[in-house]
Amino acid sequence: MFDSTRRDARPRIAPAGLMFLAITSIGWGFNWPVTKFLLSELPPLTLRGVTGVLGAVLLAALAVLRRQSLKVDPAIWPRLLTAAVLNVTGWMVLMGLALLWLPASEAALIAYTMPVWASIIAWPVLGERPTLLRTLGLVMAFVGLASIMGGNGIAASVEKLPGIIMALAGALGFAVGTVFSKKYPIHLPPITAAAWQIGIGCLPISIIGLMVETTHLSNVTPLGWWLLVYSTVVQFCIAYVSWFAALARLPASVAAIGTMAVPVIGVVASAMALHEPLGPGQIAALIFTLAAVVLATR
Repeated sequence: MFDSTRRDARPRIAPAGLMFLAITSIGWGFNWPVTKFLLSELPPLTLRGVTGVLGAVLLAALAVLRRQSLKVDPAIWPRLLTAAVLNVTGWMVLMGLALLWLPASEAALIAYTMPVWASIIAWPVLGERPTLLRTLGLVMAFVGLASIMGGNGIAASVEKLPGIIMALAGALGFAVGTVFSKKYPIHLPPITAAAWQIGIGCLPISIIGLMVETTHLSNVTPLGWWLLVYSTVVQFCIAYVSWFAALARLPASVAAIGTMAVPVIGVVASAMALHEPLGPGQIAALIFTLAAVVLATR
């Protein structure tokens, strides 16, 4: 088994890891406009927390059906709790709140500065020295994001500042969680690991949301109920399991750069579903980002 803490070994890129990464990017990309729409019908903490807990229950049931044990060795609990807070709790809370101040497309763009922080942290912590191609890929990805920003005209106004800060904080926390999970791997099957992390991460969010927020289920439209199913099943069950499976098979920096397809998918999906801006900048971003992902996996 590859030891991610060794500095003299070059991480190998498994094709299955790239497949799981693609599934993750698609699932999370479409979830940005889905969440933005649902926030018009449900409060943010309740929305993120309850759907996460339901997703964790579904994953636990799937693990049992597949005869996978849900038992966690006592020695694993500290890293499991830490990963859950960084990869789930912080991300869900901060990004859910950021969408109250920002359009889905802008929130996705700011959130996916995450690969920069992950690549920087992975160098001294994991010894993942950035290669020339990966560095070029990272630069191209941010050229793509910059082209979207130019097309959308992001204005860092006082009104948007809370959302920008929350999105950046969530990105930094997820980057730390990504590197932490590689440094201290959680030796559990992907479904079991996802069930525990999502459940642990979302349970306090749902409790606080139900205590401090007012939820009117009568406000949820038929489309909203279908999107809740998407958010629960695709975002939490399919995409998160795929993310943990990809992270186990790819270097942390490659996995992080690969997720830069998410904001492009989010911007295009937001334009189609929410009528947010889509023009030459978004098309250029798609080209640059896809090229960046190819370079990052070389």
